[in-house]
Amino acid sequence: MTCPSTALPFASRPAQAPVPPHDRLLRGLVKARWWALGALLMLLFIAPGLLDLPLPQPPMLAILAAVGLWNGLMHWQLYRGAGAPGATGCLLQLCIDLLAFACLLYFSGGATNPLVFMLLLPVVLSALLLSRGAVLAIATLAILLYSLLMVQFIPLEPGDAHRATTLHLSGMWLTFVVSAAMLAWFVMRTSDVLRRRDAELARAREQTYRDERVLALGALAAGAAHELGSPLATLAILVGEMERNAPVDDATATDLKLMREQIAYCKRIITRLTEKAGDQRSEGAESMRCDAWLEGVHAAWRSLRGDCASTFTLLGTGEPPVIVIEPTLGQSVVSILDNALRAGAPVDVALDWSDDEVRIEVRDNGPGFSDDVLRKAGRQTFGDEARGSGIGLLLTTASLERMGGRLELDNPWTGGARATLRLPLARMGVHG
Repeated sequence: MTCPSTALPFASRPAQAPVPPHDRLLRGLVKARWWALGALLMLLFIAPGLLDLPLPQPPMLAILAAVGLWNGLMHWQLYRGAGAPGATGCLLQLCIDLLAFACLLYFSGGATNPLVFMLLLPVVLSALLLSRGAVLAIATLAILLYSLLMVQFIPLEPGDAHRATTLHLSGMWLTFVVSAAMLAWFVMRTSDVLRRRDAELARAREQTYRDERVLALGALAAGAAHELGSPLATLAILVGEMERNAPVDDATATDLKLMREQIAYCKRIITRLTEKAGDQRSEGAESMRCDAWLEGVHAAWRSLRGDCASTFTLLGTGEPPVIVIEPTLGQSVVSILDNALRAGAPVDVALDWSDDEVRIEVRDNGPGFSDDVLRKAGRQTFGDEARGSGIGLLLTTASLERMGGRLELDNPWTGGARATLRLPLARMGVHG
């Protein structure tokens, strides 16, 4: 298929506001805290017997119970209550985690406990997700707590020095494993977020570029419509005079009649281009059964193309859905049909539907889409070496996306090229 430059009216979709990240961050902190509480409880009950190391379990259990109650309150607030309190709430949660872990370290050796380096995890998390002021506050609190734990703590009683060294080295190994796993997880999650953001920015730039192209083409179309009015009117007068002077049985009369119909069709296109945008909104659009509408579009297109070789097939079963017909939808179908006809007749049109969408499939018998067309179609125009400029597909894609649909291009194994227009019934104003 080639790419006609038939201009289509287009209205860009309103930009959606980005979702603030603090809700997701707080939900992640609440879930992570449940896992941390479970691990600490297991460690608190297993460590004394496994390592033959006495721990003051009652106060440490009280700390974990208090943190559990707080986390349960936050869980209820986030999932059933008023939602997250924003960046301040994230800072508060990390401060509570630091204080709770520092209290546990106070009863288990203070700064001599190799797990003291776990105080760095909230600092790392804040550096990845919070503002500079919040990071500075978290880092200051972590340094202050570490400093206090160097002078104020309940010492552990491991026994002899050799056993103390062995326990310390084992604790350092455990700290390294947990820290490496947590840091790797944080870095991977951050990389995923950055990649998604880059992809979203690329899509936004592509959409902006396409919108600018469409708006520029709309301005050119309005100017062309104004300029073409007078020449078409002159041609219509000349063709009328030639028809009156031509013999009735002359083949020229048939050609002149076709010329008059084509001029009238061009004038109708210009009239639609010069209409106000408010007159083409979907509120005033006509509602029709999709099969009757598409059959009418196909028949009108064939009559204006000299009854070219083309077939129309219904693939759907059951009652065809009724849809709201926007003016740009018919122009999109005609643009695709013109592409297919130029690529190679016959052109096969098929209509299918389901509970969710209407599918219009247009196939030709040409050489198929090139790799460049499949890669760029609907997103940007083509170079001079292409068989078409790509403007028709660009505008068709823009029009379909405004209605919530999409255009798919591929080369079937049976040969030729295929263009599929997918229209969601939820966005097409279904009446039945």
